Parts: sequence; structure tokens; C-alpha cells
Amino acid sequence: MRGGAVAIGGGGLGLLILIAGMIFGVDPAVLTSVVEQTQQAAPTEAGPQSTLAQDCKVGADANNREDCRIVGVVNSIQDYWSKEFPRQGGQYQQARTRLFTGSTNTGCGGASAASGPFYCPNDQTVYLDLSFFEELKTRFGAQGGPFAQAYVLAHEYGHHIQNLSGILERMDRRDTGPSSDAVRSELMADCFAGVWAANAVETGFIERLTEQDIAEGLSAAAAVGDDRIQQKMQGRVTPENWTHGSADQRQRWFMNGYTSKQPAACDTFKNRV
Repeated sequence: MRGGAVAIGGGGLGLLILIAGMIFGVDPAVLTSVVEQTQQAAPTEAGPQSTLAQDCKVGADANNREDCRIVGVVNSIQDYWSKEFPRQGGQYQQARTRLFTGSTNTGCGGASAASGPFYCPNDQTVYLDLSFFEELKTRFGAQGGPFAQAYVLAHEYGHHIQNLSGILERMDRRDTGPSSDAVRSELMADCFAGVWAANAVETGFIERLTEQDIAEGLSAAAAVGDDRIQQKMQGRVTPENWTHGSADQRQRWFMNGYTSKQPAACDTFKNRV
């Protein structure tokens, strides 16, 4: 619990990303306005924002630079939900993504690289230390790759959709286990990530996805399964303490979203998980 609210989340050529005016004649500053980058200058002090709007202007930037790739992915995710969420009867509000190094202050309290990626409902922002993606490979054994990053971002934005829908505030956060509200929330976010992936090319910011991309996303989903993490960290699996779901559950619900292409297929609170 931070600041009265819980931070949600916690992780061939393949993915090709297109950015900015080269597609739609759009000002890059408009597209990058939802992504901020801070660099740690002192233990509790963040430095100035980076010039992502100036640096991330074309698809080549996104495919060669990690921060620019995140801009492209976030643009695609928000483009999809800004059109789909109203179809579900809601009013979409853009969330921000803040890239930080070391530590940062959030609407849910202080955060560090150890926090992993998370969504803070208080300020409707996704927080991400880019070092997490290397840790995902070296510590948790994920395959890695650009789409592993895209999956993580799409998952966190899935929590934003839950927040806008009122799901987060209705959850019982005290419960844990394979069928708990916490696990159901995480699996729904995985499913929403799969739905976005299935529709990503149609947003115009992603040129194509391959089977290798989807394999990268599934590998990342499995790597952050509760059973995998518990086995690695404590040498045994304790399902009664699960808060995010098993590797199998996380992969299965991502694929539920990907194959259905519809958010309606992601109701983990009504269906067996």
C-alpha cells in the first residue's frame, strides 16, 4: 500500500514500429506527450525530462532505441483503447508512462527499480525502469526481445482500463491464491494485453507482428508467473500466496485475448481462471 492506493503490476525482424508524421502527418510532440523520462540525479530528486519528442520521430528510431520503441508501443496501445473503450460504453482517459532510473516519486508513494513495472491509479501513470527488461531475461529467464517489452506495457495499460472501469476499487486486496481477486485482476490485464496485440497492426503504429513476437510475449508472461518466481526465490511453490497467477494461467489468458481479439473475452471475475 502506497499513499493510500496500491500500485498495480509489478513485468526475424519481428516487431516493427512506426512513429509520428511519417504515417499520419502528426506532430511527434503530440504522440510522445504521454511518455516522460526522468534520470536520477540524487536519491530523492529526479532530473529534467528527456527530449523524447525530438529524439523519437521515425520508425527507425523506434526499432533502434529502447525508449523510442516504448513511445511507439504506448502510442499503439492508447490508440487502440481510445477507440475500443468507448465501444464498451466507457470514456477513455489517456494514461501517462514515466520511464525512470533508480527511483522516483509517484502518486502511490516512492518507487525504485526493485518495484518492477507498475500502474498507479492515483495519478493514472505507468512507471517503468528500463533495467527491468534485462532483469526479466537474466534473473527470471524470459526469452527477451522487443515484444516482451510490449507485453509488459500492454499489461500495465490493462490495469488502467480496469481503473477506468471501476474494477480496481471493487477488488478484495486481502485475498490471495490462484482464484483471488488479485490474480483475477492480473490475468485480466494479461488478456487485455493479448487483445491489444491482436489489434496492434490496425492501429498503424505497428507494421507487423510475427510468431516470434508472440513467443516473446508468452515467454515474458511465464517468467513472471507466481510459481516460477516462488520456485526460483524460495525453492518451493506456495499457491496460497499467489497474487499474479501461475505461468500457465498468465500465458493462457494472454492467448485468450489474442485469439478472441475482444475485451469481452477477458472477464476473469466471472469465468474460471
